[in-house]
Amino acid sequence: MKRISNGRTQVNGSRGFKLTLLAFHLALLLGGINQVCAEEYFNPALLSLDKQDLAGTDLSVFEQDGPQAPGQYRVDLYLNNEMVESLEIDFQLQQGQDGKQTLLPCLSAGMLEGLGVKSGLISSTKDDTQCVNLAQIIPLASTDFNFSQQRLNLSIPQAALNSQARGYVSPDKLDQGISALLLNYSFSGSNSRISDRDDQDSSNYYLNLRSGLNVGAWRLRNYSTWNRDSDGNDKWDSINTYVQRDIIPLKSQLVIGDSYSSSDMFDSVPFRGVQVASDDDMLPDSMRGYSPVVRGIANTNAQITIHQNGYQIYQSYVPPGAFEITDLFSTASSGDLTVTVKEADGTEQNFTVPYAAVPVLQREGRFKYSITGGEYRPSNSDVDKKAFGQLTAIYGLPWNTTIYSGAQIASNQYQSLLLGLGKNMGTIGALSVDVTNSNASLKDQSGQQGQSWRVRYNKNFVDTGTNFALAGYRYSTSGFYTLQETLNSYTGNYEAGNSFYDHKKSRSELMLSQHLGKSAGSLSISLINEDYWNDQRNTQSASIGYSNNWNSISYGMNYTYSKNSADSNGDKTNNTDQIFSLNISVPLDRWLSDSYANYSLNSSRHGKTSNTVGLGGTALENNNLSYNVSQGYTSQGEGISGNAGVDYRGRYGRVNAGYSNDSNMQRLNYGLEGGVLVHSDGVTLSQSLGETVALVKAPGADDVGVTNNTGVRTDWRGYAVVPYVTAYRKNVVTLDTASFADDVDMTIASQTLTPTRGAVVRAEYDTNVGQRMLMTLLQKNNQPVPFGAVIAVMGNKKSQAGIVGENGQVFMTGMNAKGQLKAKWGNSSSEQCSVNYNNTQDTPETGIYMLNAVCE
Repeated sequence: MKRISNGRTQVNGSRGFKLTLLAFHLALLLGGINQVCAEEYFNPALLSLDKQDLAGTDLSVFEQDGPQAPGQYRVDLYLNNEMVESLEIDFQLQQGQDGKQTLLPCLSAGMLEGLGVKSGLISSTKDDTQCVNLAQIIPLASTDFNFSQQRLNLSIPQAALNSQARGYVSPDKLDQGISALLLNYSFSGSNSRISDRDDQDSSNYYLNLRSGLNVGAWRLRNYSTWNRDSDGNDKWDSINTYVQRDIIPLKSQLVIGDSYSSSDMFDSVPFRGVQVASDDDMLPDSMRGYSPVVRGIANTNAQITIHQNGYQIYQSYVPPGAFEITDLFSTASSGDLTVTVKEADGTEQNFTVPYAAVPVLQREGRFKYSITGGEYRPSNSDVDKKAFGQLTAIYGLPWNTTIYSGAQIASNQYQSLLLGLGKNMGTIGALSVDVTNSNASLKDQSGQQGQSWRVRYNKNFVDTGTNFALAGYRYSTSGFYTLQETLNSYTGNYEAGNSFYDHKKSRSELMLSQHLGKSAGSLSISLINEDYWNDQRNTQSASIGYSNNWNSISYGMNYTYSKNSADSNGDKTNNTDQIFSLNISVPLDRWLSDSYANYSLNSSRHGKTSNTVGLGGTALENNNLSYNVSQGYTSQGEGISGNAGVDYRGRYGRVNAGYSNDSNMQRLNYGLEGGVLVHSDGVTLSQSLGETVALVKAPGADDVGVTNNTGVRTDWRGYAVVPYVTAYRKNVVTLDTASFADDVDMTIASQTLTPTRGAVVRAEYDTNVGQRMLMTLLQKNNQPVPFGAVIAVMGNKKSQAGIVGENGQVFMTGMNAKGQLKAKWGNSSSEQCSVNYNNTQDTPETGIYMLNAVCE
């Protein structure tokens, strides 16, 4: 090493000096003297093999371990190890807690407030242009930037954060989407021929159209169908038309037009009118459904863990004092919650919170409602369209209790009132009971008054793996009628004593599921009974099923008994049947990828037995094509039968075709479905559109796939529609970079979207379309352009730039065949130059053009 005049040590690879034994001992003797260590200095010239002059290149940022160049980076932002979003953040070189220069994020007060930091901690730094030092304003807070993963971790104590449920999305992050026209179409047809009867050919066609218009937060929707029967008769039907929008402060949806009333308490009723109702999808996942509040006391800064059925479902940290946990994810099964509070000194306290649920239960403090008003919209055009109204309300009380109530009224024809109570009774299970009192005036009859009682119960026995559910038991007195039963009586075909009078008396549903242990499968049992007043009609069914798998082979058996009793001229007739079925599915991946073989057996009490053997699977690179073929035999009627079908999902929709035959008939069926989206940039064809969709805009990036969406690829303009995204949730739409053409590049291939219900949200990508070039740039003196020089493309609206590497080489993407570049490695005119290039080469196999150019 040699000493440089500026006091730094230069590492240059020259011959070093040797310490003598005397010098070594002298150094030991002087070990108590304060040492002065020079900083390491890297001569930029060492980065050039040909010793070109790089003295003007500033590499001081790399002289310490760790730091990278300051600037703007797109990072995945994590708060307390939970992903928040991907965004661009400015990073600056600042002095870290260890005294060394390190790369720290510039976090504004607004950004921290958006992350849930309490406003009182950042009230003095409201200027969004000012970088907030997180560690200074919040004790124990820290930042950690993993440069290689482009991941920024923020660690902020819970005491400094507002209480927000897990998965919470701020309303200002919600995207109402763009204005657009939407159309979903689904066409199906069939041609049939009865064997040995050439004159018995028949054809049927069906078209389903779902159209819509989005303007701001408003959604206009229409559902229409067309049908042509075998006689050539056409029929158009407009099923419903409505306008909808969300009311974000109320976490509700407003619907004007044709829709269906809430089914939380009463049977759903079709109506034309207005409805405002709570929308559970607008709540975070951790606040949907029912879960009890967990309360306790921590003596120190403690770790809280919660287990259910042997699995950990929650962990957090709380400060000393009383705590409440209200954002547990709702679970499908019952099972008590085991809570562990681990104190700072390692001591633990444990307690149990009972947990069981039925559908009506709500979290403590949750209020859910619906208000409906309009006219009845019957399926039978002969029925009068009577006006009616409905109101329902559910509220979660403390003590794991929920109360609920509702009312229906249709002028003088119908009035009803419902009151109910639901309770999580812990180890005994969960129970809800409600009663409905009704006053009904059927057509041409005096008023009827009655009550209907309903009980629902659920219990999960964790130790035995048993789930028992009284899914519903309802008993109605002879004078009880529902709103629809009453309004349906107002028709010209009504006669006293008909089916409106013979209404339902009781219905019970019982379900039992049993897990039989490891590798032993599971068993399920269901029982249903239904009977009527003033009639001998009765319906009974019982079913028992078993399922399991062995070495990837899945199989299941099911037995069903059914009995239907009817009143025929005063005589009771019984129609009974028993059906046994067996299904086996065997994967064939060893011989044919993504395929399986299956066998099914169905046998009925009347002696009809069918056996079917089939083969199915998917094919093509992205499993766009699915297929199935089968051969069967039925002991009665059809005899030998065969089926074959294919289904293909592509960027512009879905097509399917199939053929079937048996001893009685041959049939050819086919279908086509897809979507059309009209927006400000043109028209984009797609697969069938879901309720909420995303429009991919990547101009110039044609035939690019979208990950996790089979068959979805950009069209010739670089547009595509992701047909299903989740409303009020963060959705990450990622382009498949492996499908990029050689002339397509983009800095960011993922976008995070948070749409509202029914929105068309745009995912826009900044594409670099053009040639890829590896250019060697020489100055007029034949010396390479200095290492670290910044290259900019002149006349390009996009801020394309590159950094010169060794020997004046720079890699550029999205380049035109002809253009001008500017190189800059300092502020003086002698430290800048321009390059005019013109590429006339044929496209190389690698897709990368090699060019030499002079920078003047």
